[in-house]
Amino acid sequence: MIRVIILLTLSLLPGFVLAVYLYNKDKEKEPIGLLIKLFFGGILSCLMVILVNSLLSFLPIFTDDIENLNILELLINVFVGIAFVEEFCKWIIVHKFSYNHEEFDEFYDMIIYSSFVSLGFACFENIFYVFEGGISTGIVRAVLAVPGHVCDAIFMGYYLGLAKIADLAGNKKVKNKNMILSILIPMTFHGIYDFCLMSNSWILFIVFIIFIIALYIASVKKVRKISSIEEKIVKRLDRCSNCGAKVYDLYCTHCGTPVNKDIQVEKAKFIFFEINENNNN
Repeated sequence: MIRVIILLTLSLLPGFVLAVYLYNKDKEKEPIGLLIKLFFGGILSCLMVILVNSLLSFLPIFTDDIENLNILELLINVFVGIAFVEEFCKWIIVHKFSYNHEEFDEFYDMIIYSSFVSLGFACFENIFYVFEGGISTGIVRAVLAVPGHVCDAIFMGYYLGLAKIADLAGNKKVKNKNMILSILIPMTFHGIYDFCLMSNSWILFIVFIIFIIALYIASVKKVRKISSIEEKIVKRLDRCSNCGAKVYDLYCTHCGTPVNKDIQVEKAKFIFFEINENNNN
């Protein structure tokens, strides 16, 4: 019984610590009910991954026998079968539950939303790995796997946030670009992580150590920078002029009346972030 408690604690504690850290960085706290919904949405995304992988197993290229794969086959299995499938399933939940949610009025909100979905995924997955591998597996995953999932989510939320700003500013081209990046960047980071570990190469293991340190540093910088922004993406209105319902977006969610003239989209901030993004690249 004591062992079960220890293993369960090792499975869940890393996610709880990261959730508290990210939540405390939010100046205007998100509703707990929404965050719980997103967390369980992350568990749902994990079940979606299991379903998709069961379908992919019928294709000869996708296999669990990693040791007998050549480099090309390993790349396909890692970047498509693992990284893309997992990040896309998480992305679907994030977008469905939060992208158009009335509480999404600050840039940092989407980082919170993406992270809580990822934490639900990571904690659910972690229970199986830790109970199978034991305490040593729990410690390793607490340092690497769970934070790795959250780092991927931070970048997913960052680009989804940029997409939302572009959407509100009426720039469909930039919105679509950032929508793609919100899947592509986390998938790439996830793929590099898994490929380096699964390659059984000491050179790539050194690359992995350098990569994970750089990823952690970049993620913390993103969180600190975005969470420090005080301006809202949109200025909330009290009531729709047509039906009287509360309005949070360019259109009344109750009757569909366009209210964009009354919402001050901060295009200057949007342009600033776009320039900053281009400079970083």
